[in-house]
Amino acid sequence: MKLVLLGTGGYFPTTRRHTACFLLPEVGVVLDAGSGMCRVGEHLQTTRLDVFLTHAHLDHIAGLTYLINVVPKHVLKQTTVHGDAAKLAAVRDHLFAEPIFPVPPPFRFEPLAASCQLPDRGTLTHFPLPHPGGSIGYRLDWPGHSLAYVTDTTASASADYVERIRGVDLLLHEAYFANDANNLPAVTGHSSLLHVAQVAAAAAVGRLVLVHVDPRFDDDGRYDLDAARRVFANTQIGTDCIELTF
Repeated sequence: MKLVLLGTGGYFPTTRRHTACFLLPEVGVVLDAGSGMCRVGEHLQTTRLDVFLTHAHLDHIAGLTYLINVVPKHVLKQTTVHGDAAKLAAVRDHLFAEPIFPVPPPFRFEPLAASCQLPDRGTLTHFPLPHPGGSIGYRLDWPGHSLAYVTDTTASASADYVERIRGVDLLLHEAYFANDANNLPAVTGHSSLLHVAQVAAAAAVGRLVLVHVDPRFDDDGRYDLDAARRVFANTQIGTDCIELTF
């Protein structure tokens, strides 16, 4: 199974990183719709698209407005945006309000069921994450392949979500902060590098890829990966446009 990292930054896009967007091109599944959505059409291998939103902050939804230009019309007609019902209503009512975006969205919005069936015998489940305004984490399972995506929350090895991601082959986890200085992760509802590594170790995942990193950094050396790897060895920082196999 392939995963393309289309946007690995948080908050705002830069020349190095677009904001959160991750594509499984073989099954037409997108996790979050940040500015990285502008790249979906370059990689998509299906005639339908299912977009799963974690929440409705702008750096995770702005890319929905790009879809009319980045995928063909026949794909748009087979596109569904999934998420928390209240968040979807906010997206419809505000992001697609006529004074802001006068083109009616040419795709469907569908509140999340307890679980969703995915192509190739896959299943997606979700779980709540503490974050200002609320967020959702996702776990995707296929026979022989599994992935979890956790963003916009404060990482802790004792968090409830650790059990929901246990044993996945690949964990995408936000690490907006390189360290825990001034208690900023807890104050802002985001995560620091070492705490994310502790989550990966506690959940016994196969591989950890850090995403939603601080967009102000022009050098990934700001993140002490050696220290993180002493906690969880198989750790790397995600970069835009790389393709992962899991």
